[in-house]
Amino acid sequence: MLMTFFSSRGWESWDLEFRPLIPERMPVLVDDDLRFEDGPCAPRASEAVNRWLRELPASGAPSPKSWEYYARVVKEWMEFLAGHGVGLFGSREQLKLVLGKYAEHRAAGPAKSRLVATTWGQHMSILSLFYRWAIEEGLAEAEPFTYRIARALFNGTGRQVRANLAVRRTPKPHVMIKYLESDFAELFLNALGGLARDGSADAGYRGRELARNAAVGGLALATGLRLQEFSYLLAYEIPALPPQPTAAPIPFPVPAGVAKGRKLRTTWISYEALAAVHQYLDLDRAATADGSAWRPPQRQGEPLMVTDPDHRGGRINGVRRQWDPLTPAERARLVAPGGGSCLLAVCGGGGPFTAWPTVFERTSDRIRAGIEPRFPHVSPHRLRHSFSIRTLERLVGGYYAQAARLVADTGPDAALAFYLSKADPLMVLRDLLGHSSILTTEKYLRQPSGIASDGSVCAGRLVSGIPQ
Repeated sequence: MLMTFFSSRGWESWDLEFRPLIPERMPVLVDDDLRFEDGPCAPRASEAVNRWLRELPASGAPSPKSWEYYARVVKEWMEFLAGHGVGLFGSREQLKLVLGKYAEHRAAGPAKSRLVATTWGQHMSILSLFYRWAIEEGLAEAEPFTYRIARALFNGTGRQVRANLAVRRTPKPHVMIKYLESDFAELFLNALGGLARDGSADAGYRGRELARNAAVGGLALATGLRLQEFSYLLAYEIPALPPQPTAAPIPFPVPAGVAKGRKLRTTWISYEALAAVHQYLDLDRAATADGSAWRPPQRQGEPLMVTDPDHRGGRINGVRRQWDPLTPAERARLVAPGGGSCLLAVCGGGGPFTAWPTVFERTSDRIRAGIEPRFPHVSPHRLRHSFSIRTLERLVGGYYAQAARLVADTGPDAALAFYLSKADPLMVLRDLLGHSSILTTEKYLRQPSGIASDGSVCAGRLVSGIPQ
């Protein structure tokens, strides 16, 4: 079975009256014989999956990355079924037997096929969504899953939910440490910038783009942005630096085009982290990008030439556009007036740089090898967890409200102080992280212990989701 991605480029030559309704970059499954149906009979299983995929944008999955992930999950399941002579819409008995074999294959089969418990749970959730849709559409008569009725409790209100039994047990939250304590966070940022534990230059390390790595790493840690959100920020979207240092948080808008679910929100950033980003913009980035002849690869599409840029938008190929709705793919093709990419982070030739998981992983390896053997693997999402824990501690302690009151008694800072002093800390954190539900925010906080770099254990407990 093949998987390709739909593009409407050149649709005028397809002998169609109107543009196809299939979303751009929508995955399309094609059987090996390159056919979708067999005469007047019902569509093949692959075409049924394609129908389901095309409905995802209106069913709570607006991201092209989610479409691709969902398509790959179903495709791999279909291929496994075919290898055992069972169709996608086989009988319940057949599907359940194959599901048992599939679970064993994904848990203890070839190394490249194994899935950790959390990923296996995601796959089962996706397949459950597909089969429920297929049953409602009359395409399937049964599904391979068995459910039990569970009771979910939130804010004193309970409701019944269906729990899929085809999941593996996962570690309890209290044994999983997913954030960095403050001293480990400082150690990580120093290492990104080529500095030793004490902040002095690391004479044994000769890395490149150290100012960029430290600035963007500090931004991710200080804002709680997701990987896509900080990787595809434009240099023009960075907030202006206040004229005087301030202890109050500085609002940091997150563009809808790169946010999860395309939901516009505002988080915040510290003055120190924002100052480091501006220093990178004014010095290292300017020296790298100005005058660059970089152009996006032809496979990505034509270059989007920018003129007259400001913090809200600019002219793209002569037409005035706002930055906010631009997608990551469009942002990666923007060429600045002075040369080079418009993204915040650029590489040596002036092109866009987005390989942050690799940078963070290599930095973690270097710290473990030469400085601190207990240092954890750091991913972009671990920095987001670290932001969550640190921010909630300060919200509960009143730090931000007090800092905002010290800045000004009137104007926007006064409104910020009132918001921080009156709003529930969990609600504030939910809005900063861009979560739709406070239940998701609480999952970030069910980690009552952490290890500091001096070997001490920082313990706490959760009471109504708030560390005490």
